Amino acid sequence: MSALRVHVEGVGLWSPQLADFAALRALLAGAAPAPPPPRPAAAMLPPNERRRAPESVLLAVEAAGQALATSGRDPAALACVFASSHGDQPITDYMCATLAQAPAELSPTRFHNSVHNAAVGYWTIATGCHAPSTAVCAQRASFGAGLLEAASQVLAEQRAVLLVCSDTAGSGPLSEVTECLQSFGCALVLAPQAGPATLARLDLALQPGAVIDAPLPGPLDGWRAGSPAAASLPLLALLAGRGGHCELAAAATLGLRIDMEHVA
Repeated sequence: MSALRVHVEGVGLWSPQLADFAALRALLAGAAPAPPPPRPAAAMLPPNERRRAPESVLLAVEAAGQALATSGRDPAALACVFASSHGDQPITDYMCATLAQAPAELSPTRFHNSVHNAAVGYWTIATGCHAPSTAVCAQRASFGAGLLEAASQVLAEQRAVLLVCSDTAGSGPLSEVTECLQSFGCALVLAPQAGPATLARLDLALQPGAVIDAPLPGPLDGWRAGSPAAASLPLLALLAGRGGHCELAAAATLGLRIDMEHVA
């Protein structure tokens, strides 16, 4: 199988330690970036929606908005792929506890926000997007699976695609199962051809077998272990640095080799 070549036009990132992609660049350059606010701003959402949206939605929308701003693309015309390993874990934990103890007290609003594609729903409504949207889940390989899905759509449809991957920290007994200890969200705008906004070129190739994580610099290793969405950090570190290659899991027994080169 020949490599899938796509071009990166925008990058977004939010975690409790990093407010955006520029903060990751600063960290890898040896600086100490300013800490982000306690909650993602998610400025793309209308104020009323922002107030009632759960953290999982705010996290995904914040990362998506950052990537979109860098790319200059029109969100209403941009197809999107939203990936998440576990969706909104605090809401899932709340629902399990409420159904076990007092089912009649289950909140309709929180139930509404519990579905796996809640974030993509908020995004498409807020941006007036009628382009195709996809929700992907592949446990700890969700970022790699989402990237493979997004790249396939880019090349099959010859159109730009927004990829978002995010997970919130676990809550209650559920966190012992998911081992998701902190929130992390990232986003990429991918395009089939190089253009004025192009930041880098990616060549993706499938590799059979499980992926063994290579060490990451500084605190990135710990962050990767603490959130499935942070499996994106090897690629984000390449984008923030000088390029090179990395391997990500796209499934339990399927790897994705990524060769990245910056485009001047």
